[in-house]
Amino acid sequence: MLELITNWVHSSPFYELTALIALAAAVGFIGLLLRQPMIVSFIAVGVITGPSALGIVRSHDSIQLLADLGIAVLLFLVGLKLDLKLIRTLGPVALATGLGQVTFTSVIGFTLGLALGLDVTTSLYVAVALTFSSTIIIIKLLSDKREVDSLHGRIAIGFLIVQDLVVVFAMMVLSAMGVGSQGGDDASVLLHVGTVVVYGVLMLGAVLLFIRYLANPLVSRIAHSQELLITFAIGWAALLAAIGSQLGFSKELGGLLAGISLASTPFREAIVARLSSLRDFLLLFFFIALGSELDLGLLGSQITPAILMSLFVLIGNPLIVMVIMGFMGYRKRTGFMAGLTVAQISEFSLIFMAMGLSIGHVSPESLGLVTLVGLITISLSVYMITYSHGLYGKLEPLLGVFERKNPFREQALDRERSAGDGHDVILFGLGRYGKAIAHYLKQEGYSILAVDFNPDEVRLWKEEGNDAIYGDACDPAFVGHLPLKGVKWVVSAMPQHDIGITHQDPRLCLIEGLKDQQYDGGIVISTQRLKDRESLKAAGATMILSPFYDAAERAVYRIKEAS
Repeated sequence: MLELITNWVHSSPFYELTALIALAAAVGFIGLLLRQPMIVSFIAVGVITGPSALGIVRSHDSIQLLADLGIAVLLFLVGLKLDLKLIRTLGPVALATGLGQVTFTSVIGFTLGLALGLDVTTSLYVAVALTFSSTIIIIKLLSDKREVDSLHGRIAIGFLIVQDLVVVFAMMVLSAMGVGSQGGDDASVLLHVGTVVVYGVLMLGAVLLFIRYLANPLVSRIAHSQELLITFAIGWAALLAAIGSQLGFSKELGGLLAGISLASTPFREAIVARLSSLRDFLLLFFFIALGSELDLGLLGSQITPAILMSLFVLIGNPLIVMVIMGFMGYRKRTGFMAGLTVAQISEFSLIFMAMGLSIGHVSPESLGLVTLVGLITISLSVYMITYSHGLYGKLEPLLGVFERKNPFREQALDRERSAGDGHDVILFGLGRYGKAIAHYLKQEGYSILAVDFNPDEVRLWKEEGNDAIYGDACDPAFVGHLPLKGVKWVVSAMPQHDIGITHQDPRLCLIEGLKDQQYDGGIVISTQRLKDRESLKAAGATMILSPFYDAAERAVYRIKEAS
């Protein structure tokens, strides 16, 4: 029976993709029942369907094509969230953290490789492979947790981009070395690297010109048709990813540049909303491709060194980032949350080692070692990032050493908070509902301090002449610094989303934080689910707002009044 099914699956690429999607749904459902993150389930599908297990995956080119498109769309959507001002603001932080982490990780990894008996060349390769973190996986997790726009999320994306630049440079050098090993000389190697650098500068210049002169008028015309807008967005992401790949740097950087080029347009949120589901579907094939390439046969003899190196990546890398960010004036919580994002190695690490194997610098055993480290660290770091808030709560008493007495970069936020004394209302959430509440409260004469964890929303709100500060409701230290004296109401209008297992409910975090500060004013919480009303009241909410139901009740009242 199994042989008949296998033969049917392999009789057509369409049947193969059908089997993969069906198996992914089944494994994902089991993972959901077991409260496992979906990424782990998808990687498991890749391992199950790969050559080391069922051997279903045969249409590698088709799967890789979908995976590449998914990567391009993912990085395109990330680029849409970035703008040149943000990159300029986080530039020094991203550069220092990214390069510092790469330097310290490679030095320590090289020493660890030598201590484990690897030769110098292999130790160097393994050390470089350990420095790369998976931008794709981290961005997916941050997106699932709605933390891409948080301070630690943006800093993490910044230094992950720096890492991407380093890995691209490393792979360019390896590619050039491969050219040299096939009959070239030192001059040809330098020429190859120099050519790619020139191409990169030219492409960046072209993107800047597009942003300056074409982006807004072009997208404004295209946006008259929603279908055309989405088609254009996908095509633009794929085009720049393809150009980036053709010119010698990665598809990822090309897709990112495509997103950045449209980030200044007023239609970026509409594009993000419509492409998110497509991104999630296409990334399934990335994880299948990643899992199906894991050769379990090479892993048996590498368990002990892989465990030691995995512990270094899982523990050492975050500590390195925390030390650097603490030195640069960030609080321990921000450093901890950002540090967790480097607690795994990247799919690029495996590609890097495979390139070294093709050149003849490393052995298949060393590739198996890095593969096993990747499997361990990717799987475990998913849980570390998923449960980051709870993990921080348990480790917080031990992390004081990573914070300066005066964390000056975040201290500016404290000054803004202390300057906000005398407000009647503190409003969390500057979405459409939150802004509408603020508008009507101001009409009634209330003084309002708005809080949001998206710096862009805070900036825009302040530019309109209002008081606003950046902050995260799930950060107890932030709630502890709020100017609560004299505040009559704390209102939560934070967007409603599925909490699942990915992060804490910010509404409950806020209520608990206010209790810890012995706040005695009113707490207003908005919810779209009537079933949450009783639990929120039990937690300590004074008043529950149900936007849709409240609006419906008001509509009926006005209709009745007009009759």
